[in-house]
Amino acid sequence: MKHSYLAALLLLGACQSQAPVSQQAVKPLFVTEPVAHDSDDPAVWINPQDASQSLILGTDKDADGALYAFDLSGKIKQTVKGLQRPNNVDIEYGLPLNGKPTDIAVVTERITHKLRIYSLPDLKPVDNGGIDVFVGETAPEFRDLMGISLYKNPKGVIYAIVGRKTGPTTGGYLWQYELADNGSGQVKATLVRKFGTYSGKKEIESIAVDDKLGYVYYSDEGVGVRKYYADPAKGDRELALFATDQFSEDHEGISLYELTDSTGYLLVSDQGANRFHVFDRQAPHNRLKIVDVSAVQSDGSETVSIPLGKDFPHGLFVAMSTDRTFHLYPWEAIAGKELKLRQAAR
Repeated sequence: MKHSYLAALLLLGACQSQAPVSQQAVKPLFVTEPVAHDSDDPAVWINPQDASQSLILGTDKDADGALYAFDLSGKIKQTVKGLQRPNNVDIEYGLPLNGKPTDIAVVTERITHKLRIYSLPDLKPVDNGGIDVFVGETAPEFRDLMGISLYKNPKGVIYAIVGRKTGPTTGGYLWQYELADNGSGQVKATLVRKFGTYSGKKEIESIAVDDKLGYVYYSDEGVGVRKYYADPAKGDRELALFATDQFSEDHEGISLYELTDSTGYLLVSDQGANRFHVFDRQAPHNRLKIVDVSAVQSDGSETVSIPLGKDFPHGLFVAMSTDRTFHLYPWEAIAGKELKLRQAAR
């Protein structure tokens, strides 16, 4: 969902039907090789020279955890070991380090309460050993990291929006940090705000940012999806709460498929039912479709809306599965006859 620098000719906006349409379970084109312990959250790095050589990153959420890089057929290409319960991962492009734009992957490491940051595609650490977050919190599990999403504003400033296992129900559940060079080519993080309502019912794990429209979405499990401005200057007012019905259990992974700069789809995991609900990207975020998937109890997901070679000509949908894998679906399998496709640039 972080590919604004890649241009494309686009189709018209999303259909406006409010009636959900269920379909038979779709099957993945590829399933990744298994991680060692417990797969949790994927992200996709787009190779700007050759999109077919892009990488899928995925966390192995264990005390002896790791960050994996897969190719687009699900083969393991690289593994960063020694992470202590890495939970979620997200990617952003062009953070200036040592005067050079650097693509980065940021992982939440729950046990150490740190952000771990790696350059892409080489997965070299650029965090000076990790960045402490939620500093000063003392309540149980208030520093146990879970979700993360990165936001790049129109001026190119990059922020990390971070969630935790539990937190206050009076506001300030999410903390937002500006990422920048510390002067020696490593990343530093500066806290810029605390925001976000939490029901207190279950957890908040999945967070997603729409860079182009400037919104952040997160799943308040068992309640719905909450929407805020991603830009701290625009304030902390909740803009919407949707996806509040027809879910069997937890609201989990959120991902974005772009049709145009302002239209497209938001996909939200219905973890207990092994399905994803598809909502209109535009407010009031009507539900357009429900898709049954073969990925089991899916926590995390990612969607890419540009062509990724012959196997994914209209983009890619990746869903975590509890069998230690990630499932890779061509977008057209998810779209079916109800949803539109984004056209490739000519």
